[in-house]
Amino acid sequence: MNVIRRLSASYLRKSKMQQRSQSNRRPIAPLGSRILTDPAKVFEHNMWDHMQWSQEEEERAREKATKNSLVRVQPEDQAKYEREASKYWNEFYKTHKNNFFKDRNWLFLEFPEILPKGRKDQMNKEEKSSYPVKLNATNGCTNVGFPGMFKEGKDYCQNNLVDGLTSVQGHSYNKKQAEPVTENKHVKNCEQETVKQESFPGSGATYRILEVGCGAGNSAFPILKVICNTPGAFLYCCDFASGAVELVKSHLSYNSDRCSAFVHDVCDDSLPYPFPDEIQDVILLIFVLSAIHPDRMQGVVSRLAKLLKPGGMLLFRDYGRYDTSQLRFKKGCCLSENFYVRGDGTRVYFFTEDEVHNMFTLAGLVEVQNLVDRRLQVNRKKKVKIHRVWVQGKFQKPFQPPQNSHQ
Repeated sequence: MNVIRRLSASYLRKSKMQQRSQSNRRPIAPLGSRILTDPAKVFEHNMWDHMQWSQEEEERAREKATKNSLVRVQPEDQAKYEREASKYWNEFYKTHKNNFFKDRNWLFLEFPEILPKGRKDQMNKEEKSSYPVKLNATNGCTNVGFPGMFKEGKDYCQNNLVDGLTSVQGHSYNKKQAEPVTENKHVKNCEQETVKQESFPGSGATYRILEVGCGAGNSAFPILKVICNTPGAFLYCCDFASGAVELVKSHLSYNSDRCSAFVHDVCDDSLPYPFPDEIQDVILLIFVLSAIHPDRMQGVVSRLAKLLKPGGMLLFRDYGRYDTSQLRFKKGCCLSENFYVRGDGTRVYFFTEDEVHNMFTLAGLVEVQNLVDRRLQVNRKKKVKIHRVWVQGKFQKPFQPPQNSHQ
């Protein structure tokens, strides 16, 4: 009887996992399509997706942010937090080690662009064969209805896939803009010439990923797990907290044949990277830019853009304006507008779509996706609702540099 119970429990767990993963732009519940249509049922689940704020909710959030920004941190203390930023993050990782953040296994659902084209296609086939979701054979859209966000079936697909344009959360981009860089012969030839001239970690790779601000490896190790059987794939990961890099290197899953972890301060332009420019296929900037002083963000993004191959992708996700964590700050924690210091000395900025768009396009990248992701987390026991706001973007380096208007 106990064996039957265990088998039944195992089957139920597998069924739930199948329901949680779907390889379209957003996964099935809880990460993409659990829409709250009846407010009376808000405490039936822990998370609700694609929350639409009313004007009143937006105004209340703005008032809270304005109120907690009235008292600013003293200039001498602000200078200390900037000067000793790496010290505070080292202390953070010394205290929490790799126990604070969970592994980001959602990365491939939100950012399938991380993977080489062949590996991506393989994962898509595996998911399509594993999960009982019908796909329209013509355009690849699911026939699952997302109330309040998507139209069902053919109508939605036909309206949003016109002349090679794909709609992502209401934003359209040309699929030709996002072609894999490995299919461009000119890029291949240039890369081969670079490898001939220089020897560096991963110089023999054919597909390279750089994660900036790797922390304890919560993105790096899920990526390594997937690319470990992908010939030619190599992962670089860096952090300016030496303690974080040591945690990555000491992890059992760290493999120097597939990965190079190194200490690097992206704000210091004088520091060289351990590889040449224009060799990265993908750069990850996940909850990292928000920890940097706003005055230095543009320089960081522009420098990272130089590391991308033509056609390479920079993938971004970070805190959005009026996220609950912003509204919870007390007076005296504000450094500058929408920029705060936590109790442990680490800092955080809260972005808008426009700010993200301006930064990355000014760096010469083409916007592929740029959206605000609003979700509602629920503590069912305490009957507490927590509004989470993130900004997510995908930006591609053009194959051809933009022409000057006067030429």
